[in-house]
Amino acid sequence: MNLNQMTLPVKDMALSTEFYLKLGFLQIVDTPHYARFACPDNGATFSLNLEREDFNNGAVIYFEHEQLDDWVAVIQQRGIEISQQPTEQSYLWREATLFDPSGNKIKLFWAGDNRLNPPWRVNKKYQDK
Repeated sequence: MNLNQMTLPVKDMALSTEFYLKLGFLQIVDTPHYARFACPDNGATFSLNLEREDFNNGAVIYFEHEQLDDWVAVIQQRGIEISQQPTEQSYLWREATLFDPSGNKIKLFWAGDNRLNPPWRVNKKYQDK
């Protein structure tokens, strides 16, 4: 099993599509109400869905990049505003924070081995009885 698709609500498809292209993603579906993007390194995808009603999305989407600081510098040159520059976090990830044009919160990060194997890792799974 693997997680490979997440859909974000957006208020303006054209503005949102331009934003995600500036971040460096490859657009693979383009309609007036739906767009899908592929991550350039591993083929994972995410999509945007046009919402006509007001919404408040509390989800945070994370995009990982080993050269985080370089990526942030590139996208800032493209006009993307970063609300928090890359910062070392107490949970051993380096993160930058930004918001897309619809207010969706995005974290750009690098965690290395700590993403799957933090010092406090547990290994729980469902046990049939």
